[in-house]
Amino acid sequence: MSETGSSDGLGINRTGYHFQSPKNWINDPNGPMYYNGIYHLFYQYNPKAVIWESALSWGHSVSKDMVNWFRLDVAMSPTETYDINGCWSGSATILPGNKLVMLYTGIDINNGQVQNIAVPKDLSDPLLVEWEKLDQNPVILRPDDITPDKFRDPTTAWLGEDGHWRILIGSEKNNKVAALLFKSNDFMTWTESEDAFHSAEPHTGMWECLDFFPMSLKGKEALDTSAKGDDIKYVFKVSIQDTFTDFYTVGNYFVNNGEYYIPENTVGDPYSPVTGLRLDYGKFYASKTFFDEAKNRRILWGWVNEPDSNADAIARGWAGIQSIPRTLWLDKNERQLLQWPITELETLRTNEVEYTKKLLTEGKHFEVENVTAAQADIEVTFRIPNLENAEVFDPSWVDAQQLSGEKGATGKGGIGPFGLLTLASKDLEEYTAVFFRVFRAQDKYVVLMGSGGSRSSLRGEGLLHKPTYGAFVDVDLVDGEISLRCLIDHSVVESFGAGGKACITTRTYPTLAVGKEAHLYAFNYGSETVEIAKLNAWTMKTPEMNLNDGKALLRE
Repeated sequence: MSETGSSDGLGINRTGYHFQSPKNWINDPNGPMYYNGIYHLFYQYNPKAVIWESALSWGHSVSKDMVNWFRLDVAMSPTETYDINGCWSGSATILPGNKLVMLYTGIDINNGQVQNIAVPKDLSDPLLVEWEKLDQNPVILRPDDITPDKFRDPTTAWLGEDGHWRILIGSEKNNKVAALLFKSNDFMTWTESEDAFHSAEPHTGMWECLDFFPMSLKGKEALDTSAKGDDIKYVFKVSIQDTFTDFYTVGNYFVNNGEYYIPENTVGDPYSPVTGLRLDYGKFYASKTFFDEAKNRRILWGWVNEPDSNADAIARGWAGIQSIPRTLWLDKNERQLLQWPITELETLRTNEVEYTKKLLTEGKHFEVENVTAAQADIEVTFRIPNLENAEVFDPSWVDAQQLSGEKGATGKGGIGPFGLLTLASKDLEEYTAVFFRVFRAQDKYVVLMGSGGSRSSLRGEGLLHKPTYGAFVDVDLVDGEISLRCLIDHSVVESFGAGGKACITTRTYPTLAVGKEAHLYAFNYGSETVEIAKLNAWTMKTPEMNLNDGKALLRE
């Protein structure tokens, strides 16, 4: 590990502790897994250019802790008739006998989407550097009633009680977006189920990067993807191409009279940007989970793309990062997921500062000092002494992002906005706000969480996408407290509200608040006083990132 900041000269906004390639384009995380003591992350990668092109390869990096990373050779490149136009996204499955199989979508010579298998060339190689494609590819052809570009991204397989493996593939069928179920008893010959596993009206846009996995009702304990039994709910997740958002539902998996999934406790359209549950309400897409048997947890990764143009990307030499890996578990209400950065990230913390029982009166802010504000980790608990002056909530306010944009971080309210001004310039000409506002509904309080905004960069709206993201946080304010954690890393802020009940990732490119010129403030612009019950902040060290000598990992 090293001191904070980037030393590669590829731009003042390059991150310090988020995973990204040394150069060129990356997007979807693919086939993440824990195998024989090593974490593997594959990802969509363009080894030749800094912009997206269809003929993508699979980059490959390995780690012992998902914090420090060693870069290996490209695992798969477009070389065959069935993937010559791109090795697209896929998933890893560990078969009995510790055998490893990677299913991925290939874009064939006719630009059609087919499903292929790759396996490690040498399973005795602990780094799994070389991969080979099977002669039997493609193992799943696109059904005749599906258009060539609507059949992709196979999930991790799970084993049914009948001894057959199952996967889902995203598609459009019978005028609906759909998750198609395929079964196999040998992982080579696959048969499509007669009916879609789950489907919805097509206005939601193409379903891609599907994920499907069981979650325990007994706390944070995670489950293997093939787990069965009582006290289990299932999570179905889709990435929707039209809106670049990841939605999920929690529900039940049925195997009688067909095989299908039905979500529970949904309000309105579960795949609508207004009413659907999202893994992240900001710039976070094409996510993928895996079961980490080493620590019995389910880990989530997501792609965080850029807010500016291809020309900007070409100028700096890189585009795309991965989110910090997050641990997932089911909330005790059994309706939503909770997310939290992996505990290994805390090894980067240094130079802790702490504030307690600090009052923020109307219109006040104070600087959190003695922390490197461009590369930091902050945990804060706010206490609201008096909830009586909360603004009345209008039932027509159903779109949290729209409401966050309209109310903003500076529009004075009764309770809030209050929170943190991250990546801020000294005079607050530039900042990325992460804030809460509290409203009073008929029988409860409604908490709005927002992040981003037009002040995040002095670059103009036409040059940089600068929305204010928003989410309603399902939190009980009976004790008047709400927590916030922010991971700040030069050009990205990942925020976790109320212990991970709502997450917002904001991509931002400050021009003034860079390096040592970045500041961090706590603020309250509402009329009601808010107390910082406790605030802890750490400067984050820069981990080893993209080291070329993968064998060094084995010597640790």
